[in-house]
Amino acid sequence: MRKLDRYILREFLRTYFIIFFSFAVVFIVIDVVDNLPRLLKAGATFDLAIIYYLLRLPYLIVLTSPVTVLLTGLFMMNALAKHNESVAIRAAGISIKRAMLPLFGIGLIISLAIATMGEYLLPYAESQRSIVYNVKIKGEQPDDQMLKARVHYRGDKNDFYYFGFFDGYKNTLRVIDMTRVNFKNSEIIEKVSASSALWNGEEWELFECDVRRFSGGRQVYSKYYSSTTMPILNVEPQDFIRITKKTLSLNFLELWDYIGRLQKMGEDASREIVDLHMKLAFPLTNLIVIFFFLPIATSNVRSKGRGWVFMLGLLVCFAYLVVVQVSQSLGYNSVIPPVWAAWAPNLFFSLLGFVFLHKAEI
Repeated sequence: MRKLDRYILREFLRTYFIIFFSFAVVFIVIDVVDNLPRLLKAGATFDLAIIYYLLRLPYLIVLTSPVTVLLTGLFMMNALAKHNESVAIRAAGISIKRAMLPLFGIGLIISLAIATMGEYLLPYAESQRSIVYNVKIKGEQPDDQMLKARVHYRGDKNDFYYFGFFDGYKNTLRVIDMTRVNFKNSEIIEKVSASSALWNGEEWELFECDVRRFSGGRQVYSKYYSSTTMPILNVEPQDFIRITKKTLSLNFLELWDYIGRLQKMGEDASREIVDLHMKLAFPLTNLIVIFFFLPIATSNVRSKGRGWVFMLGLLVCFAYLVVVQVSQSLGYNSVIPPVWAAWAPNLFFSLLGFVFLHKAEI
């Protein structure tokens, strides 16, 4: 049994790497044809162009991995059926389900590897690729997210903030206005204004600060402070540094933190929530597609029938990718809940995969 497991794994991995490198060459050639003139026109040297495409490889691996796994399985399983190896396995008293069990393990390993790459290597590569293209090739200045003007921000306790200017290098604010609202009766219950503020690492020190409180539409409290460290501002400098990186350039925790800041600022974070869950959902596709190539190995029909199953499995995989794109778009535009937009394709195609597996002769 161990010898059979090693054989199945060896054949799978050998075919996987052949198809992967074939995919890599084809995609890079297509990308070079499409984008190299643009890179050269923007001022890229040969060395920078090579670096640009090397940094593109992690994205290519993550994007094409499910199709690579499917094609690997289809070619390998078709070869088993064509050479009657699946018949020999049955004749030895081993079910095809048991013989192919190692593939579910390797599918899980590939899913974890792709998720790890998407968490660590891909964000770094995409961030560096953006720097290579925008800064080193085009000669643009990098976006400075530490300086912000006219910042609007929503806090945790029905607080609405406006900051005339934020300096993230000095951790200072200028022209501060905070309004606290009671949503039960839509009344303002507190207003705070200050000319400036300084973050000392633990709290804000406000200067020329005016605090007013209201009840029933009437002012019931007013006090002026030349400086104060009262816990009035329920924010930290990091909360309103708006990241302009693409979500591909953020790992899971960075994107999670970014979503929280967007929501505090009262902005729609549907796109970012979809992308957050896709960091978990998409790698699992490498496991799901295994359900669609197993019928190849379990088919006793003639080669025409095997070819039909081969094409059907391939069409299902591309249908999955199309459904993922459509579902993402619906989630981005809040047509469906963002979490469902990320996970619904996996749930649907997992059920479809179980149907495929159930109908296979195992």
